[in-house]
This record gives sequence, structure tokens and C-alpha cells, in this order.
Amino acid sequence: MLSRALRTSRTVSLCSSVSPVVKVSCALMLGLLLSVSSAAAQGRNWRVADFKDTISIAANGTALVSEKITLVFVGEWHGIHRTIPVEYPGAQGTNYTLFLDVMSVTDENGTKLKYDSSKSGAYRDLKIYIPGAADATRVVNIDYSVRNGVRFFNGYDEFYWNVTGNDWPVPIDHASAFVTLPDNAAGGLRAQAFTGAYGSKQSEATAEVRGADVLSETTGPLPMRGGLTIDIYIPQGALKAPSALTKFGWFLGSNPVVFLPFFTLAVMFGLWHFAGRDPDPGVSVAPQYEPPKGMSPAETGTLMDDTIHPRDITSTIVDLAVRGYIRIEEKVDTFLVFHHKDYLFTLLKPAEQWGGDLTPHERVMLENIFLSGTGTRLSDLKNRFYTVIPVVRQDIMSALKKKGIYTLDPESANGYSIVAAVVIALIVVGVQVLGWMNLFYSVPLLVGSALVSALIWWLFARQMTAKTVSGARTHVAVLGFQEFMNRVDADRIKRMPPDTFEKFLPYAMALGVEHHWAQAFDGIIKDPPSWYVSPNGYTGFSPLFFSSSMHSMASDMHQVFTSAPRSSSSGSGFSSGGGFSGGGFSGGGFGGGGGSAF
Repeated sequence: MLSRALRTSRTVSLCSSVSPVVKVSCALMLGLLLSVSSAAAQGRNWRVADFKDTISIAANGTALVSEKITLVFVGEWHGIHRTIPVEYPGAQGTNYTLFLDVMSVTDENGTKLKYDSSKSGAYRDLKIYIPGAADATRVVNIDYSVRNGVRFFNGYDEFYWNVTGNDWPVPIDHASAFVTLPDNAAGGLRAQAFTGAYGSKQSEATAEVRGADVLSETTGPLPMRGGLTIDIYIPQGALKAPSALTKFGWFLGSNPVVFLPFFTLAVMFGLWHFAGRDPDPGVSVAPQYEPPKGMSPAETGTLMDDTIHPRDITSTIVDLAVRGYIRIEEKVDTFLVFHHKDYLFTLLKPAEQWGGDLTPHERVMLENIFLSGTGTRLSDLKNRFYTVIPVVRQDIMSALKKKGIYTLDPESANGYSIVAAVVIALIVVGVQVLGWMNLFYSVPLLVGSALVSALIWWLFARQMTAKTVSGARTHVAVLGFQEFMNRVDADRIKRMPPDTFEKFLPYAMALGVEHHWAQAFDGIIKDPPSWYVSPNGYTGFSPLFFSSSMHSMASDMHQVFTSAPRSSSSGSGFSSGGGFSGGGFSGGGFGGGGGSAF
């Protein structure tokens, strides 16, 4: 073919540089060469002379299929592709995989033929190499088993099989199928056959039942993309229906995406077991009558669940007031009938008097609250203090690390969890791209499995931090202190120092038990704290009411501390199932596919 093209090209170039008379001769010669080339191209073709299926259905529904394909090759060919669909829509949006196992591929003499088996989308692709496929007739025998080709319905079973497939790009001169079933199926079988393109209800084929056997044969050639499909009604009881366990196994094999949550569980459990598991503290939780030594309220609250909550930060303000660094005065501004509540913070100790008892995050808060003097309203911190919060959070976590609380701190644990999520995602994508399995056939199952996997990941990610033995014991001590604050009784309160209520109030706020703590002191503590000034004074001090005021103030502080100015959208970037009622058609059922030559 290449030599013909070269000769034609040379002829065209020669004809363009000669006299007009010679050009006429060249034109005739060029036409002759093109005609010869076209005839040669048309002479290289192939077709399927005969397609014969012999199918044996066992009592358990397994089908042994033997395809005998007779091929006529004109010109030089190397083999064929035989493609068989193995993925089908299942019930309720699931996938149904046809479990097909190729047993042998041989020629007319029983000699094994070389073939490559691969998965191409929803098809099993057999690339079969046929020696001597040049101007010859060759036979290819393909033997394979299908475990779940029979469908079991209420009242009957059905073998709905696309014998030839509807994807052959060449005509099929003749096609037939011989199906044998167990002897007890005799007398109750019914069969019908369909021919033509996919979806055709034509029946240019016979469908004859002979006892427990069914024979179907075309009555004329099948056109290109035309096929033969046989549909056999099998009375219930002739075959043994698969067990529920077998069906469940088929479901799992057809929908491998359901294994995604289990895979996620294995990855996250392994990561937690080796990197995020807390050691045994060696002690049990028992009531503790004071917080762990050297632990601030914010650090204590953070250690409870390895997360810095807003209440951990706001409790620091109250703790600084209790320790005499600031005074808090509640203000109520009135305009006509409207009332606006605000808080005035007054610095009682100038910076040069700050002692070594201040932690880094407490120093940062004091410095940024009193930037412009010794008195600041809470409302003045709006749209300004939000820049300080990340520094405060970082200082709290750094303090816990320096105290040897963690072997895997929360920030590093988040990194581990994110890496695990990326690894899981890459493996899923890799499995899909490499074609090892298709996880995307069933969108509902994909979405459901992804959601369950995300939940598993999230639950483990919350527990991924790992404490040292010292950190685990400190955590147990915090739990014991929280239990004490929840269950403290009046007799013990009477034996405690008078300042116990306000001294431990910031810890109660950080641990979220300030209501229980205040309730225990209600009716016992009569004098209000000196560091908090109420707008209306106190006619009768109630720890429970005071605790409620602290909770309200903490909520207001959180809103102010996290408020940020809204950015402008106009700014510049430089500055910022099937019944047997005649409803079948050609191409329906399992099997089918087609082929091509190469």
C-alpha cells in the first residue's frame, strides 16, 4: 500500500512538469493507479460467516457458554476483538456485574490461541490473535462460564441472552444457539427470539423447545450491528435459586464502592492505633478539689477535648479580673426607649507591674485590649481584636506543648488526618484510572459510601491527638476537677476558703459547668466580687444570677472578638426485572457485545 502511494505521488509530481499532451497521458495513468488502489482497499475486508452458541445451564444457574465463530478474511488480518458487556444497571440505582470467567480460546483444531483479556469500560475485551488470517476462513472457539446469567423472579426464572451481540461492524451470515437445561425443566420451558439492531422486536429466527433443550436459529443473514437474542422462560423449581449470602456476595462484587467505608476505617484505625492513641495513664478519674497545678483556665478547657473553644478565650478575661489585673464594669447606654449593653475594662496593674504568673496568651490579650490606655470598652474591640485571636490560640497550644502534654498535638494530628484523606482519595482515583475496578457505576452507592467514609474519617480525626503519659494523667486530673465542680456539696463548700467561688469560676466557664458551680454556692456566698461592677448595684447577691451574667458577657465577648470588617467587592487586588409477555427485544438481556478485526 505504501509503495502504491509513493508511485502515485511521484506520478503527480512528474505530470506537473511536462507538456500538455504528456499531461493527458499522466492524468490517465494517475486515474488508473487510483482505481487500482481503491480496488485493493475494497478487497481487504472480513465478515462473520457463522456464529454458533452452545450453552449448558447447570442446576445452580451457572451457564457454560461455548462460542464458535467462523470468520472469513479477505486480505491480511491479525485477529479479532470479542467484546462482551459485563456491567448492567441493577435494582434501585445499583450496579449488576456479570461474573464471566474465560476458560479457553482455541482454533478449529483445538489449538490454543493467544489472547489478551482486559476490562474496557463496561465490557470484557478479548483481543484474540489469529495466525494465518490472510485470505482465509478461520474458526475461533471461546469457552467461558457465567455464574449469574440467570435471573430469578417471583414465580419463574429467565435466561435472557444476547447470543451474538449488536456491536459487530460487519454482517453475520448465520447465527444459532443451542441451550440445554436440567431434565426437570422439560415440559415448562417457553422461548422466543429477536433479531436486528438494538431495541428491534423483529423475530427473523426460530425458537424451538425440545424437552429440556432450546434451539434458536436465524432465518436470514444479520445486517451490520444486527444480532440474535434468545429469551427462555424457566418454570420455578427447575433451577436452584442462589442463597441470600450468594446474592450479597454478587452485590459486593458488582458494587466495590461499598468497600470504601471499610477501607477508610482500616486506614484511619491503623493511623490512630500507631500515632494517635493515648497511653494508659495508670490512674482512674477521682474528684479533684483544685485544677492541675500550673494550668490556666484556657489550657484546662483546651485539654478537655484538644480543641480551643471560644469559652476558653473568654474565660481568660474573667480569670485576669479575679487575679486583680483588670476590673469589669457593665454599662447600659439608654437612648429613648432603647438600651444597649456594653462593658468597660479597666487596667488595674500597669505593664511594668505584670508578674511572671502571666502566660504568653494572657499577656497578648492584655496588651491588645489596652492598646490606647487603661480603659477600653468591649465595643471598641469590634473589627479589631479578631487579628489577635490566632496569636492567642497559638500561644495556648504552644504552652501545652512546652509542658509535655502531647506526643501528637492537635495541629499535627489534623495534618495526619488530611494526609490520610488525600491517600484514600488517591488510591480510589488510582483504582478507577488504572481500570482495576469501576467505582462509579452506581452514583447513589458512591454518594452513600462517600458520606459514610467521611463520617468515619471525621470521628477518627477528632481522636487523632496523642498525649504523653504525663498529659494523659493531667487530663484525668482535669476530668476529676470537672466532676468535683459538677457534684460539689454544701458541706464541703462551707469548709473551703471564701474566695473559692470566684477563684475557680473561670475554670468552670472553660469547662462549661459554670451553672452547676454557681448553683452549689447559691444562698451561701453573700458578697459580690470586687472586680465586677453591676450597673444597678447589688440588692442581694446571687451566685446563680451572677453566673448567668458571666455567661451573657462571654457570649458578647465572643461576638466582638471574632467580628471582622466586611471587605469590598469593588476593591483592587493590589491592596488586599423482566416478565415473559413478549416485552423483549434484540440486544436485551445479558451477553451480547460484538467484535472487530485488527
